[in-house]
Formats: sequence, structure tokens, C-alpha cells
Amino acid sequence: MDKNFNYFNLKLGIIGGGQLGRIMSQKAKKMGFHVTILDPTFNCPAAQVSDKHIIGDFYDKEKLEQLVQESDVTTFELEHVDTLILKELFDHGHIIHPSPYIIELIQNKYEQKKLLDEKGIPVPAYKDVKKEEDLAAFGFPVMQKAKMGGYDGKGVVMLKTEADLQNALPTESFIEELVDIEKELAVIVARNGEGQIKCYSVVEMLFDERVNICDIVMAPAKIAKEIADRAKEIAIQSIEALNGVGIFAVELFLTKKGEILVNEIAPRPHNSGHYTVEACATSQFEQIIRAVTNLPLGSTKLISPAVMVNLLGEEGYEGEPIIEGIHDALEIPELSFHFYGKTFTKPYRKMGHITVLDEDIDKALSKAMKAKDILKIKGSKKL
Repeated sequence: MDKNFNYFNLKLGIIGGGQLGRIMSQKAKKMGFHVTILDPTFNCPAAQVSDKHIIGDFYDKEKLEQLVQESDVTTFELEHVDTLILKELFDHGHIIHPSPYIIELIQNKYEQKKLLDEKGIPVPAYKDVKKEEDLAAFGFPVMQKAKMGGYDGKGVVMLKTEADLQNALPTESFIEELVDIEKELAVIVARNGEGQIKCYSVVEMLFDERVNICDIVMAPAKIAKEIADRAKEIAIQSIEALNGVGIFAVELFLTKKGEILVNEIAPRPHNSGHYTVEACATSQFEQIIRAVTNLPLGSTKLISPAVMVNLLGEEGYEGEPIIEGIHDALEIPELSFHFYGKTFTKPYRKMGHITVLDEDIDKALSKAMKAKDILKIKGSKKL
């Protein structure tokens, strides 16, 4: 896509219609683009704000082909898709970013780790599991990870002792050393078709240990400048190793010894970048639109420190969402409330998020935690 392309009413296709696709669509509409969503769910979050909704599964070859054929540019809000038909379409000249070949690589967490390792990017020690004895190769405790299909803590199990081998994942997997983690960090990196790269601030992620879902993101991370610089350097090297176009979240471990290791890469907007909507000159959601349509990337300047908190469906409830505490929460200064338009809640489902700004990151965190206590997403049915 060259500089002479007429961007008037550019047709953007997005595979996936969840909350990421919703905000991407809103940003694309702001730029005057026509947006088509592919998602199996009627009235999914992104369909509510886009021009057209193709109802189809992410492994439906005909619907995927229809989306790509009807779009000038196709991109993703999730990576669990059929790459076979997408690779064919890509090879025939259709613009799909990130390329289906990158999506396919990232789908397999073992192959992803292997590529990074081969390119000299620091990763935890890992080993392919070909037979049961391989699970004990590093001793215990050890992390076992499914090669395919894992997300939000699914497809990962800690084997604490030999007795835990009975709980091992019954699927293609690999093991990874148990890293002595000081902090979990993330860096959002954007790269357009001309190879221009922009990097956002390093953020710190805190997890809900009950379900291993990212719960809170602090931007910037409370780390020394040299660690932040090293994290950005490794994140940029990772995306250059992939030769990726789009937006990528590079999840990192900061070890107790001060090492930085790449955990994994998401080839799409990411939970760790939600804060960018209010806190940065260009949000991750606008940035991906710029990147995949080969426009100049926007400034990643952090305008204000920020804390993002996920709003998860409350335990013990499901059904039509009931939002409690919104009036009191919105009295908190510099708080923004995002609800994703999902029509059904269940325990720990991501239903929305809040972002709180403050010049002092600790004050932002304090305000965010106060809001987290006030805001509850319950359901119409008690379990």
C-alpha cells in the first residue's frame, strides 16, 4: 500500500469481534474507514460499532475468504484462526497483517520460543516434551505449557513434584524452567509495512492468581531506567525477528537477578495496552490501524501515568450484566469507564475496564483500587 493509495473509505476487515475488535473498529471509523467484522456471535461487541458483520467461525474457510476478498486490508484481534486459507490468500497478493505465517508461528508457543531463542533473544530455558520422562528433565517444580490454544492462564500447569505428573496436560507441550520472577512486564511495539517501529512505555502487570488473568496494569512500570531501556530493546528485537507488521505485545519476566526474559508475544492489541486510550498520544488501537494500512505511526508519548483495572464478571453470577457502583466510581477524578457491550456475564469473564490517570502513579493505583472495590459486574442469575 503506497503513499498514493486513496484512503477514502478504506475497507478494513477484522478477524474477531470481541472488545479488542470493538475499540479497533471505533478508531478505524474515526479515520473514515469502512469496517467489516468476522465473528461467530450475533451482536458481538465489535459488531455493535462496525459497518458489517460476517457471522462465521474463525476456522470457516469460506467466511474467512469472504472477509479478505471484501477488504483492502485484513487484520486480527485474536490469533486462534485457520491460517491455511489465509496463507493462500496472502500468497495471492491480499494484504493481511500480521502475515498468516507469523500468526501460525505465534499460535505454537514452542515454535515461537524456539525462533526467539535462535535469534539470540533471551527466553527461559525450555524443552520439547516428546515422552513422559521429558516432563522431569529440569527437575521440579517446572512449568508445563501446551503448544497450542492456551490463553489467560489456560494451557499452563505447574508441576510442583513428581506426584503432579498425573496432572500433566494431555496434549502436545513443552516444559519451561520456573523463573524466579520479580515483576511481570509488557511492552507494546508497533511496526508498519515500511519497517518504521514505535515502542510504548514498559508496563507492569499484576495478575488475579485465582484464574491467572491480568488484573491490573501500571504505566509506567516501577523499574529502573536501565531495566526499562533493556526491556524495550529486547521487545523491539523480538518484533524485528518476526519481521511483523501490526501491533504486538511482548510479555516479559524481570527475574530477581535483574535479567529480562521474553515470556510470549501476542500479535494484536493487548490487555496491557488498554491504558494507551487515555494516557498516550496515540492509542494501541489507532496504532494498529496505522500500522496495517502502512500509514506513519503515531507518537507513543505517555501523557500521564495511568493504572488500568480489568472489570471481571463477579464470582457466583451469570446472565444479563448488572453494573453496580458506576455512579460512585465515576466521581473519582480522572477515571474512565469502558464497558464492552457483552450481553452475558459469567465468573471472571472480561466485561470492561477502567483507566485512572494521575501524575503520581501510586495515587493512580490508590484511586484505581478504590474504584475496583466499588464497581462490580454481577449477573441476572445467581449461581
